[in-house]
Amino acid sequence: MTNSVLKADSVTVERGGETILSDISFTVPSGAQLLIQGPSGAGKTTLFNILGLLDTPSSGTVTVRGTDAGSLPERKRARIRRETIGFIFQDFQLIDDLTARENAALPQEHTGERDEEWLDTLFGKLNIQDLEMQYPATLSGGEKQRVAIARALANRPAVVLADEPTGQLDPDTTDNVIDLLLGLQATTETALVTISHDTQLESLFQSIARLEDGVLTDPRSSSESPPSITPDEQ
Repeated sequence: MTNSVLKADSVTVERGGETILSDISFTVPSGAQLLIQGPSGAGKTTLFNILGLLDTPSSGTVTVRGTDAGSLPERKRARIRRETIGFIFQDFQLIDDLTARENAALPQEHTGERDEEWLDTLFGKLNIQDLEMQYPATLSGGEKQRVAIARALANRPAVVLADEPTGQLDPDTTDNVIDLLLGLQATTETALVTISHDTQLESLFQSIARLEDGVLTDPRSSSESPPSITPDEQ
């Protein structure tokens, strides 16, 4: 059985008397690829924040590599984020006054374990080695997102969370960036959870779930129960 790197168990989020997420449960094993789709207002960003330990649920638990993160103080939750989770954001969130290389190296700077050889590998596989000394203002959207992918993988995380990673990219650039992301992820044990409304991604992922009105279902199954995700699910 493949080890679980991320697990949501009965996660519910209520804000201002409104239920944003309702009884979300699923397991992501090492190396798995999961696409969670849903329209605007479905609760996707809230789920991203909960899974990334950027917020806490009203009830339920999020377990990262066997550790119940909700039971930890913020200092320890931040350490898990730094060492175990990579983030890819729709708006890239690169730091303007840092070069592409410096942006990608930030997770390593935070942990104090600089690995120049791994950064070289990432920039080479993402075809951005010629952009290392450029600043974000000089990069295209696709180039920025590739730098963001390098940053997300810099610490060899157990899981990468991607929030609408193609939201600001044109269709051709989307295909290129996602192909690079999936190709690079497939060479590691890193799990990938992508949260997106982009239906053109459906054919590219091993597992797909759908989030609607805060409820997670598996469109590939006749069951309405929350999916358990495995790398070889068809």
